[in-house]
Amino acid sequence: MGAGGASSQRAQDARRQERLLREQWQAGRRQALRWEAVGEGEQRVLAQLLVLTARGWRLLVHRQWSRTRTADADMLLVGTGGVFVIHVTADGEPGEGRAAGLLAATRAAESAVASLGMSPVAVQPLMVFAGQRRDASLGRIRILGEHEIGPVLLSQRHRLRAESVRAIADHLERVFPHYRGSAVDQELPPPPESRRQSSPDGLFDLEGLRDAALEGALRAPIEQWMTFLHPDQVALVRRNWSGPARISGPAGTGKTVVALHRAAHLARRTTGRILYVTFANNLPRVQSTFLKAMAPSVADRVDFRSLHSWAQEFLQERGVPVRLHGDKAETAFSLAWKHVGRGSRLAELDPAPTYWHEEIDYVIKGRGLTRFEEYATVPRRRRKASLHRAHRRSVWELYEAYESLRGERGVHDFNDVLSLALAEASRSRGRPPYAAVVVDEVQDLTLVGVRLLHALVGDVPNGLLLVGDGQQTVYPGGFRLTDAGIDIRGDRGQVLRTNYRNSKQILDAALTVVADDAFEDLDGERTPGRRDVDLTYHDGDVVRVTRPTVDAHDGELLDALRALPDGALADTALLCPSLRAVGHYQRLLTQAGLPVCQLEHYDGRAVDAVKLGTYRRAKGLEFKNVFLPRHDAVIATGTPAGTAGGTQTPQTAREREELLRSRLFVAMTRARDLLWLGSVPS
Repeated sequence: MGAGGASSQRAQDARRQERLLREQWQAGRRQALRWEAVGEGEQRVLAQLLVLTARGWRLLVHRQWSRTRTADADMLLVGTGGVFVIHVTADGEPGEGRAAGLLAATRAAESAVASLGMSPVAVQPLMVFAGQRRDASLGRIRILGEHEIGPVLLSQRHRLRAESVRAIADHLERVFPHYRGSAVDQELPPPPESRRQSSPDGLFDLEGLRDAALEGALRAPIEQWMTFLHPDQVALVRRNWSGPARISGPAGTGKTVVALHRAAHLARRTTGRILYVTFANNLPRVQSTFLKAMAPSVADRVDFRSLHSWAQEFLQERGVPVRLHGDKAETAFSLAWKHVGRGSRLAELDPAPTYWHEEIDYVIKGRGLTRFEEYATVPRRRRKASLHRAHRRSVWELYEAYESLRGERGVHDFNDVLSLALAEASRSRGRPPYAAVVVDEVQDLTLVGVRLLHALVGDVPNGLLLVGDGQQTVYPGGFRLTDAGIDIRGDRGQVLRTNYRNSKQILDAALTVVADDAFEDLDGERTPGRRDVDLTYHDGDVVRVTRPTVDAHDGELLDALRALPDGALADTALLCPSLRAVGHYQRLLTQAGLPVCQLEHYDGRAVDAVKLGTYRRAKGLEFKNVFLPRHDAVIATGTPAGTAGGTQTPQTAREREELLRSRLFVAMTRARDLLWLGSVPS
């Protein structure tokens, strides 16, 4: 068929669809007239919703719907955009009583679909005013006019497939017997494109619906993945916690997904703002994008920030001067090491100044220690070197020299920013700045950082949620929550145990790396490196490639990337242990004509390019395909590329190797479908 013939056919299809739509509207109007207890405006709104039923949506109308309002919600509508709880009126303004009743009905609908694994973000309350033009919000409730309701519903992101719409509507009809299904007598034929995308017929039982939802989510955009959770996860999202709470669990168990849903859930149920914070500065952009996709109505009430950027802004707003200058602070430490550290007994334990810089950053300043007697007795969690009192005295002298030199230069380091913010937050009185704080990847924060976030909300119910996993720690040092004055009691500490991301092959490969590395989580419990995890995904693959030279290895890598299907680069990451390696592969891919997106610039939106970054920058993310070139080189040497080596004691060497293995484990577990592991024998 030529271009003219195709254009003519499209025009005929459009006219046919318009004619059928007009017929359905007329049928909907005739059927709406049967509801004699409501006014003409309400009947027109009903007619629009009945037209949607010809397109596969399901409408449940209260059996006693009338002008006198016998229910908090007049209708329940289920479609590709989710579940909508609707109140229709022809007069007045949305008062508190109406809003409260509609929200109560919405919560009941949320509870009903939670057993199906549907997240609360997919249930939306609507108040529709007949005879008016409106599009506004009243808290969580969207307020629409008669002329806006149809276009708004049809423009919703697609969350549900056809079989899910049917199963959910049937379930709601059983749970709420006062509502009955209503539909026009005939259906519109699907447009030509959707005929080629047929969905299986028949109704699902609850377990079948969950399986179908998971299967669909694996191949669907992020909106559908964010719609269905495991019912246990939905329960965590909706739970009413009496104080600070924590969600932990191995890699791939959906901790971040639950945290995002929790943030949206809290934003809908409070009037204050929600702070969602993590250590890495690239994750907030990605997580913000995801929340805007899954819950756009509340996205502007959740602040996604990295901890240090938030602390700097907090201090600026309070008028506290901050002179953060990383380079000058680093120079101050180098001089302190040259004059005090290099000739001390510390060099006998580890001659690399990096280890002792980390001791100051994560043990002394990271824990907010200000007196030697505090440091002399503090447990150095996750630090392997055994330091006697004399060694700790040498460390303290190095710390004091560094602080003196830093002070002379009039600059702060990153730890100072958090300490200043903690002092300011502790002095503050009055209403907290946030209704709730959600902390993702909490194991990467210092003790001072956790104390700061705790100070913002205290121990109020549902105020603080800490999410993370000690096995995925990529920074040295550690602490327990009790050190921060945070008491997680009873069911306020939840562990997720089902992996929804990795196949058995990929997870086994990753666990082999850390199998011998037991770790201490934030609750102080010692946990073996190889943990038992329930798996739901079984189709992944691990490809191991060994070549004799770096050039041959890199050539094989390029061939593997080129062999991916069209569009697959959007779901592909190439991860490296160091910035030096990132630079090498940036040049390699660019010269080969392969598009690259640096992870530090990635914001969660689909872009057809290889995502390139370090292991640490990939934390909290996932990709269908992950490539790890020369993945075992760092583990073999025990020294990150670009850092100084030296003679280490077995204790400090073991600590460094465990940390490197932990970072590699994090990178490997980012993969869902394909994990490519490249090696070059030394």
